[in-house]
Amino acid sequence: MNHPALSAGHVAVVTGAASGIGLAACKRFASLGMKVCLADITETNLNKARIAVAEAAPSGSDDVIAVLIDVSNPVDLESLKVRVDDAFGQVDLLMNNAVTRENAGTWQDYDTWRQTMEVNLWGVINGVQAFVPAMIEQGTPALVINSGSKQGITNPPGNPPYNVAKAALKAYTELLQHELRNTEGCNVSAHLLIPGMTTTGSREHRTGAWWPDQVIDMLVDALNEGDFYILCPDGEVTLEMDRKRMLWAAGDIIDNRPPLSRWHADYKDAFAELSP
Repeated sequence: MNHPALSAGHVAVVTGAASGIGLAACKRFASLGMKVCLADITETNLNKARIAVAEAAPSGSDDVIAVLIDVSNPVDLESLKVRVDDAFGQVDLLMNNAVTRENAGTWQDYDTWRQTMEVNLWGVINGVQAFVPAMIEQGTPALVINSGSKQGITNPPGNPPYNVAKAALKAYTELLQHELRNTEGCNVSAHLLIPGMTTTGSREHRTGAWWPDQVIDMLVDALNEGDFYILCPDGEVTLEMDRKRMLWAAGDIIDNRPPLSRWHADYKDAFAELSP
């Protein structure tokens, strides 16, 4: 059976909805008969996405709206809440999915760091602050889905701002779920989506990458099971391999190894023995 929030007539709000995983989620929610609000920062792509989602909705465009927002601006999220309330009433599912992936070094490109944190972390906090109090008050089963990343768990070198933001998002979502489950009368649950290698946006499809629809298949199944951590494999990395990598990362602390020892020359052979 589907989670009660994933029901016809209920309302889903998705940020970062104009492409990739966000768009695939909107299409799936619409196909279930849900009313869908797409939110994104790029107007042209957002309009195209709205048309695509309306085609998947049984009632067509009547049950789909698109709102241009910048998730890093809390005023935009408050305005989005008002817009959704006016159009559809209560919100049953909030998916904080907007993301930016600009790269920077640990001591370079301050503006990139600020933008990454403001979108990838503060964009989620802004969404939760704007929508969750009313979702709790309405008393019905509801879902908050935050799109995380394996990079926020295993912390591979290459994109420090993204890793740091996603690591903070993991901690935030865990704390959010803890507070929700300990709030009397609350029927809202939080969930952390952790995609594997996925072809999104305008990226060229890579061998082994999942398509966004595959991620959403796993998301919906996991929500129906009540899972918090929704860890997705892909065509190159199995769930078993992901678990071993995550255990190795935790072992850096437990065994007092150098940080990121998975990429350290002195531990290369030991990690290779662990990995399939």
